[in-house]
Amino acid sequence: MITDKNWSDKVTRRSNALDLRGGVFTWKNPRKIALSLKESALKSSRRRSGAFASAMSMLNFYINRAGKNLPRTQKKILKQAKNELRRVFNRI
Repeated sequence: MITDKNWSDKVTRRSNALDLRGGVFTWKNPRKIALSLKESALKSSRRRSGAFASAMSMLNFYINRAGKNLPRTQKKILKQAKNELRRVFNRI
């Protein structure tokens, strides 16, 4: 039986759209997170939407699935990474 935790962990590790670097959502540098997500999205040949949308979707997915289990400090870093992602894709 797959629990919610196992399901979201599986999606994060084995996304059909992006091959993410290990531990990317645990990093402390929002810009580094954004650049890694951008690199993964641009390299992917399996994504169904644009690179920016795919990268932002994966980041939002992780934030939403982690929910209350995500430490406040890491949630703040990931929200900053959303802004950095917009910057690195020239969406600001």
